Amino acid sequence: MTNDTNEKRSEPRTELDQYHSVEFRASQEGSLYKFKIWNISPKGMCLLVREDSETMKELQVGTVLEMKYYTTNFSKPAEKLKTEIRHITKENEGRFKGHFLVGLSVLEGSENPA
Repeated sequence: MTNDTNEKRSEPRTELDQYHSVEFRASQEGSLYKFKIWNISPKGMCLLVREDSETMKELQVGTVLEMKYYTTNFSKPAEKLKTEIRHITKENEGRFKGHFLVGLSVLEGSENPA
C-alpha cells in the first residue's frame, strides 16, 4: 500500500516487479505480440519495440487494449488487464537507439485472471 505522504509521483505506478512480459493483439485480426516489460521510463513500465517492427504500425497513443500480463511468480496465472498506450517515444541515441519506448498504463479495476 502506498503512503500518500511519501508518494511524490504525479501518476500512480504499477507494481512492476510482479510482471515480466505482456502479450496482446493490437486488433482482432492482428498478429499476437509478446514483449518483455521494461522499467526504464520515469513514468513506469514500457515495451521496447524496434522502429522497423510491424507492431509500430498498429500502436497509437490513447489506444486501450486488453493485454495478458505474465507474472514473475510462475505459480500464479497470467492476468488480463485493460491497458492504455500512454506514450510512444523514439530513442535516437544511447543503448536503445533505433527503438521506441511504448509506455503502458494499467487501467484501474481491470484485474482478471487469464
